[in-house]
Amino acid sequence: MTPRRRTPPSGRRRQGRPRLNEAARLTQQLLDAGYTKRQIGQIIGRDPSLVTQFFTKNKGAAFVEALRAAVQEMQVGAATTVEELKRVAAPHVRPRLTKTGATARVRTKDVVTTPGHSAMARAGRQHIASGASRLRPVVENTAAIGGRLAFTVRAPKGAFLHSSGSRRDSPGIRRGIVQRSDGTEERAYGNATGPGLGEVGFGAHEWQARVNAAGGDVAAAVRTYLVETGRLRPDAQLTHIEVRSWKPTN
Repeated sequence: MTPRRRTPPSGRRRQGRPRLNEAARLTQQLLDAGYTKRQIGQIIGRDPSLVTQFFTKNKGAAFVEALRAAVQEMQVGAATTVEELKRVAAPHVRPRLTKTGATARVRTKDVVTTPGHSAMARAGRQHIASGASRLRPVVENTAAIGGRLAFTVRAPKGAFLHSSGSRRDSPGIRRGIVQRSDGTEERAYGNATGPGLGEVGFGAHEWQARVNAAGGDVAAAVRTYLVETGRLRPDAQLTHIEVRSWKPTN
């Protein structure tokens, strides 16, 4: 029997690939012109992973006007650099809103550096499992300038040995603990200090030695420190880490 010929579903090409939405089509024009997804993310002020989702998850409707403005300026040669295109797109980028109408939080970069030798890097569960390599340069670069570090960790609430805000856990620091709906907590170490508790932050040289002892794994060094100082259960697993560094001004 002759096989029945199937009609492609509505909205799809004959090859079976989804049609590109307007955001993806405009993005593709920028890609064809030589810009990367990271650069396009910079132009619209978003993470490059969102740019990928224009193609894979049909997202990006809110950025069509910004992308169209950037493409038009690029095509006539009025703006060609990332910074120029970012200025063109900025007036058309609308903040994302929550269901209640409030401005939603936008995911920031995993690694951020600013003038004055300050830096910040984040690592999530998957990156921690593979060694959290993006955190190591922050520690090494800060040690090179004699700077200081602070960090925030996120783990299941039951993984911490002290209650929220305990002075034994983080003296003078924990006054606004972050509790997540998934049963995890965020706790910061080194952000601030109380009277007679010493200098703000940890010495980066000391933490460079700890990281080297952990084979370059910053996440392992942080976890070991928390276990050794009686703050974390030995079998606990960290789900997120943020490392912040700076050079003291005095």
